[in-house]
Amino acid sequence: MTTQTGSPPPSLLRDRNFLNFWAGQAISQLGTQLGHLALPVIAVLLLGASELEVGVLNASGTAAFLLVGLPAGAWVDRWLKRRVMIGADLVRMVAMLAIPLLWWMDALTIWHLCLVAGVVGIATVFFDVAYQSYVPVLVAGDQVPSANSKLESTAQISRLGGPALGGGLLQLLSAPLLVVGQSAGYLVSAIFLVRTRDEEQRSPVADRRPLAVEIREGLSFVWRHPLIRRVAACTAGVNFFASLLFTLLPLLILRDLDLGAAALGLILSVAAAGGLAGALATPWIAARIGEGTVIPLASLASGAFLVLVPLAALAPSKPASLALLIVGEAGMTFCVLAYNIMQVSMRQRVCPPRLLGRMNASIRFVVWGVMPIAGLLAGVLGEQLGILPTMWIGVAGTFLAAIPVLGGGFWGMKKLPDTVAQ
Repeated sequence: MTTQTGSPPPSLLRDRNFLNFWAGQAISQLGTQLGHLALPVIAVLLLGASELEVGVLNASGTAAFLLVGLPAGAWVDRWLKRRVMIGADLVRMVAMLAIPLLWWMDALTIWHLCLVAGVVGIATVFFDVAYQSYVPVLVAGDQVPSANSKLESTAQISRLGGPALGGGLLQLLSAPLLVVGQSAGYLVSAIFLVRTRDEEQRSPVADRRPLAVEIREGLSFVWRHPLIRRVAACTAGVNFFASLLFTLLPLLILRDLDLGAAALGLILSVAAAGGLAGALATPWIAARIGEGTVIPLASLASGAFLVLVPLAALAPSKPASLALLIVGEAGMTFCVLAYNIMQVSMRQRVCPPRLLGRMNASIRFVVWGVMPIAGLLAGVLGEQLGILPTMWIGVAGTFLAAIPVLGGGFWGMKKLPDTVAQ
């Protein structure tokens, strides 16, 4: 979306295309949260998954970022991003419907869950790369931070209401039926994307180069940009070590602490409230301490809140454990949202439009590609060392992961770069 030189862009609240996109993603997120709550409940409570099996399930959902993340970015830059998202939504919808069908046939196993998670993960790679590259196509450049803030705010509202609603529904329905809600969310997203209009043009065939060359160009941009390189290193480290903790969290809550599925839903919902507060507060915080300062400060603070998660296992009572988990998750999510809004907006503003897909795919390859490795490692360490020692390793690692953004000039930087790098 472009605006005439010198004229202010229209309010996003009056932009019909953005409102269509925003509404579809908000409803889709709510359905997705129902499925996210259902999968660990199905794995741990219905199928009796072990630490290693939970690790494999977690790895299956994120392995696609490591396996196809880089070529996906080059392909997305060649294709129309809205069509990519529509196709990915439809694939995810069909794949998720296999879970209740197999359950109804009394044939569902943990390996079916892993297969479905893998297929959904591949489609999600394409959707997410196109999604992050689509916002600058849909709105004017100076509206990108506002658009990201609105999208993240409603995503957090969905994460707030979805798990709580799912926890309540689990008192009435079997967990596989909640997956139907996730499938419906993907369908709604596709419908609203069909209704959205944009001015994007497919890249000329004559401008395309060999896939390996285009992939290398995206990686090179990430590596050469000093701030993006540091952000990528920090985010990858945090994701790796936090995944050691979060992979085993359903086992801690549902099995070891025996808090139940409703408590899991409550924890996730209140955590999302922290994320919503973070999304709404980030512009205010950035205006007062500086956009650059938000990044290292949020990274360190998120590690501090994560300390409360393994501490919950040492609490003297179930209510105390629940309280520590809620505060830890909410505080961590607040910090993560503040960090992400700042660094994602910077990346979108400084990257040339022709490289957006490859830049985002390169970032996702690095920062999400470590997660399946961490998921498998969490399963192995969980069985060999135990859940709590593995979680403490994850907490310690998140502090070390902040080191790249403690330098580079982030501290005291009032405004992050907003001009396209050449």
